[in-house]
Amino acid sequence: QVQLVESGGGWVQPGESLTLSCGAPGSIFSLFAMGWYRQAPGKQREWVAVISSGGRTNDADSVKGRFTISRDNAKNTAYLQMNSLKPEDTAVYYCNARKYLTNGNPVDYWGQGTQVSVSS
Repeated sequence: QVQLVESGGGWVQPGESLTLSCGAPGSIFSLFAMGWYRQAPGKQREWVAVISSGGRTNDADSVKGRFTISRDNAKNTAYLQMNSLKPEDTAVYYCNARKYLTNGNPVDYWGQGTQVSVSS
C-alpha cells in the first residue's frame, strides 16, 4: 500500500500563509501527477490544484493567484504554498498521487489529510 505523508497544516489568521508538504515513495513520485484536494465540513471534497509529472500546473478558480503547487522530484515531495488565506479556505487538505493506466483507468493514492483553519 502506497502511503502519502502530509504536513504543514495549522491555524492562521486571514491574510496569512501556510505551506503544505506531501511526501511520496520514490518508486512512484516521478511517475505520478500530484494534486491537492480539500474538504470543508458538510461539503464534498473538491479539487484544488495539480502538477503533472512534467511540471505542468493547474488550479481551481477559487485559489487562482493565491495558491501555488510545486514539486521537488529530488526530495519526492509536492508542496502547496497558500497565500492570502481566507476563512473559506478552512478545510482538511488531502494530497493525491494519480497515474493513468494504458486502459485509461486512474490509479489513485491519498494522504491522511491535514487540517487548515483560517479565522481571526
